[in-house]
Amino acid sequence: METAETLVDKVELPRDASIAGLYPGNNLADAFAVRLPADVALEPEALARFLFDGQPRWIDCLLRVRDCMVAVFGLKTARQLRDAARQAPAQQVGIFKIYSRAAREIVLGEDDKHLDFRIALLCREEPQGTLLVVCTVVHCHNRLGRAYIALIAPFHRMVVRATLRRAAQVGWRAA
Repeated sequence: METAETLVDKVELPRDASIAGLYPGNNLADAFAVRLPADVALEPEALARFLFDGQPRWIDCLLRVRDCMVAVFGLKTARQLRDAARQAPAQQVGIFKIYSRAAREIVLGEDDKHLDFRIALLCREEPQGTLLVVCTVVHCHNRLGRAYIALIAPFHRMVVRATLRRAAQVGWRAA
């Protein structure tokens, strides 16, 4: 049963997210929000590490399938991204590069030959409490990128929702 703390809502891409206007003509732009308990430290990097270090196991299976599919096209695999992360762990969260840090937002992402993407984790104060909004924008460079994003977009949305839901169920204090 979902409670107010585990309910993940699809929301409009916030205008105050630094990635909102990053790419002209986004090929994918979405945002999902979950309410944070009042006692959670609002440190976007710590929240990002908590989210991406504790994803549901089935997501690893999806990444392995993805890696098998994209390797033949010469695209970066999750394994390659993990290896790169080991070289500079302070500049990475999970398999994602850190592009910027601010008091209420962290921007992660990756650039590849088929597409560039950014993920922003934004802590937003609202009258009903604080929301953690996970925003994603993608800019495709070619047909391969557009085909790829069309294929993975439904999985992307499932992964974001499941990751936020799991973090809320496990307990944000661990962040």
